[in-house]
Amino acid sequence: MTQDLGGVRVPAGPIAPAGTPSARSAAGVGRLIGLDLARGLAVFGMYAAHVGPMPTEGGVTGWVMELFHGRSSALFAVLAGLALVLIAGRRVPRTGRDGRRAAARIAIRAVVLLALGSALTASGTVVEVILAYYGVYFLLALPFRRLPARTLALAAVVWALLGPPLLHALSEVIYAEAMYTEDWSYRGWAATIDGHDPLAAWSGEGVVALLCAGGYPALTWMPYVLAGMALGRLDLAAPAVRVRLARLGAAMAVLGYGGSWLALRLFPQAVEATGAPHAWWSDVDVDADWDTWWWLLVAAPHSQTTPSLIANTGVALAVIAGALILVDRFAPARRLARPVIAVGTMSLTAYVGHVVAVWWLDLDLTGAPLSMWLGFVGVAALVATVWLRFFRRGPLEYLVNAATAPARHLR
Repeated sequence: MTQDLGGVRVPAGPIAPAGTPSARSAAGVGRLIGLDLARGLAVFGMYAAHVGPMPTEGGVTGWVMELFHGRSSALFAVLAGLALVLIAGRRVPRTGRDGRRAAARIAIRAVVLLALGSALTASGTVVEVILAYYGVYFLLALPFRRLPARTLALAAVVWALLGPPLLHALSEVIYAEAMYTEDWSYRGWAATIDGHDPLAAWSGEGVVALLCAGGYPALTWMPYVLAGMALGRLDLAAPAVRVRLARLGAAMAVLGYGGSWLALRLFPQAVEATGAPHAWWSDVDVDADWDTWWWLLVAAPHSQTTPSLIANTGVALAVIAGALILVDRFAPARRLARPVIAVGTMSLTAYVGHVVAVWWLDLDLTGAPLSMWLGFVGVAALVATVWLRFFRRGPLEYLVNAATAPARHLR
């Protein structure tokens, strides 16, 4: 059996004991499988957000669901950035003809994801599909593909600081008084662009939505991708790097959520203005008012704020580091995690499959029971495990791989 990640195929054999001649290469294998484990967890987390109980249900179930909301999609975005670096050249970026071919492969993948995501959205599914946004992220990431880890990390930090206030300012212009008139159509220049945008006419989500007005706007989601690209430039096979990533992730989560918690207590007027006392980490304040600059102090996972970007990235780094350590050091846990790893190996198919299933079955996701989420998880794990016994990639992964094949002929 082999694993496929970002176009790189590696064997999924057992990890060699430390100190043996093959330990270094085996660690690389474990590294890739660990990333697949993290990706599988992200997929299951997005299932929870789409077909699981709402966090407002309360209790243990609501709390667990809350852990997945927003944080899973951010984890997937960080992993997407890492996958881009695998294509562009891990430790040493590809240049010359190889560099042009890598850029072409990334661009083709972006177009495929944009088309696929737009088609799913055009179907009228109740799921807020993220794939078209990923296509935009990939295109925006192309100029950054050759930068070193430190520069990529700095770019992520700067973007995380500037993107949220800019998005907030743009939102005030785009939506004008929409939140008060219950008319969420765009205004002014945004309406003009949307009126001439064939993508918006087809799917309902055009350039304006994908960049700054949709559910996952590039203006505030690119820091995740850039952070993932910086991560991909590191030696993730090194145990010390993994430990430092886990510590950094935990520190960032504390800074983001803790900083927001402190800010909301130092400035009680922020809670009064937003009506969101739990928004320092949670989305349960469903009637929150984001149409205030005080909103930029919250860290709720879907809030599109700097604290949320810091915290969500921290959670993603901690999960990735934990997954890498788990599959490398604990063989029994790795065996138990094989179904999750299988889903992560064919994550695009698993994600699209659940969106199609929700649409095809015309499911009512209002107050969905826990059993629905568990059913989706179980079916995905079973199908992925069986499929990968006979094939190297998922069906949609084969499609994307075939679509990028012409890039090999680029001179």
